[in-house]
Amino acid sequence: MMKTRNLGSLTVSEVGMGCMAFSHGYGKIPPEEYSVQAIQNAYRHGCTFFDTAEIYSPGLTGIGHNERIVGKALKEVREKVVLGTKLFLDRSEVRGGVYLAIRQHLEDSMARLQTDWVDLYYLHRTGNVPVEEVAEAMGRLIDEGLIRGWGLSQVDVEVIDRAQQVTPLTAIQNIYSMVERDMETRVIPYCLEHHIGVVPFSPIASGLLSGRITPDTQFEKNDDVRNWVPQLSRRNIIGNQPIIDLLKEYAEKKNATPAQISLAWMLHKYPHVVPIPGSKNRERIIENLDASQVALTEEEFRALEDFLDRCKVYGHRGFAR
Repeated sequence: MMKTRNLGSLTVSEVGMGCMAFSHGYGKIPPEEYSVQAIQNAYRHGCTFFDTAEIYSPGLTGIGHNERIVGKALKEVREKVVLGTKLFLDRSEVRGGVYLAIRQHLEDSMARLQTDWVDLYYLHRTGNVPVEEVAEAMGRLIDEGLIRGWGLSQVDVEVIDRAQQVTPLTAIQNIYSMVERDMETRVIPYCLEHHIGVVPFSPIASGLLSGRITPDTQFEKNDDVRNWVPQLSRRNIIGNQPIIDLLKEYAEKKNATPAQISLAWMLHKYPHVVPIPGSKNRERIIENLDASQVALTEEEFRALEDFLDRCKVYGHRGFAR
């Protein structure tokens, strides 16, 4: 079984699974049955933490495609897994109150996920609704047993702190990887101090840190986010090659893969970080989960840190909206 760690009061596998790629963002989506089996295979491999969102649908043109797949895959083991999903909320929706608007989103998500509760419910982006009002509504939903914890995505400390004062947060989901380290300055320390988990999305930098992407790699034309990820332009892939070369060097020494080394680095660095790498490929999913088995020595970790601190990153994205 995989090692576990805590996100607030939730206990999850040390590496989770981002399920978005089965519905959006990486070109042509697989057949539903393939996706269902891939999620179930991840569970059998020891993964207990699965991340989705109401908006994950082909081309982001619908609602609920990914939640339905995740719900179908995990309905038989629902009590053994932690499900996280996310909602978007706009000011135009809250004329009858923020709580009622969020509850309607939640009920729709629960129906698609085939569950009576959601373990971790995030506001996907802060939008134009005061975060204090969202926090108050989330607190009511926790009291009612409809959610077990809540979170925010793509936020800095100012917003986190405002929400935390109303209803303590369970987790923050921001972009974070070896080439996206903005969170290390303030967000991760704040979360550690306040017992808030950190859930990095794109922890392998949309595949850059896998070492499989080259300057000649062609991404799919339709619904593939890698076409606009700045680190994946031909020029920036070349500029970031020293990082990839170092990961390959460590991978050979540790009998691992570059992606696993990049995940092992963040697991070693912080006790409250649970990455959710995403893939639509069964083999890559298992490879990512097995990063939990890769142990860096303190000397190896320090050498990686020293190199990263000196190395320029090309194509920085950041988590600011």
